[in-house]
Amino acid sequence: MGKIKIKIFVVALVAVLMAFISTSTLAYYSTVGKATNVVTSGNIQFIIHETTDQGKEFPKEGVYIVPGDIVSKKVSIESDCEHPFYLRVKMVYGVDSQELSAEDCFKLNIDEEHWVLHDGWYYYTGIVNPGETTPNVFSHVEIVGSKVDNSYLGKTLTLTVKAQAVQSENNLITDGNTHTASGWPAE
Repeated sequence: MGKIKIKIFVVALVAVLMAFISTSTLAYYSTVGKATNVVTSGNIQFIIHETTDQGKEFPKEGVYIVPGDIVSKKVSIESDCEHPFYLRVKMVYGVDSQELSAEDCFKLNIDEEHWVLHDGWYYYTGIVNPGETTPNVFSHVEIVGSKVDNSYLGKTLTLTVKAQAVQSENNLITDGNTHTASGWPAE
């Protein structure tokens, strides 16, 4: 009987050791680790400049107009960040808080050498590098006399310039058209 007890003891000891080894092995294979990676993206900032022929800031309160007037308004965009970017600009026309089409009252002299119209936006044809200012999108606004009739008397016409930019770093355009760059925000 002593040998049987020893055999049972040895088998039990081996079973306990196997259970212990498999438990630690199981723990080894099911260990979960966690890593936190912080990635900071670049920040794109720009300034929209609106000036007159005299180089003064365009008046915030606007100007008094009559049909047929040509108003000096030069619009350019300056990079105010450390990253180059693609740029697009859209003009929104209105009268007393109602949106108009461009043909209703205004005629702009768009610089078509540096700005290309696509889907209602004017895309700058190059990259705006840090500290650079674009050529003027336009330099004057003509109030279309044949369109601005007596129904506009006492009303306020507005021309709002909106701009959007996307990074040009790691955002290659292959066809030379900046409107094909990735990441343009939805309107």
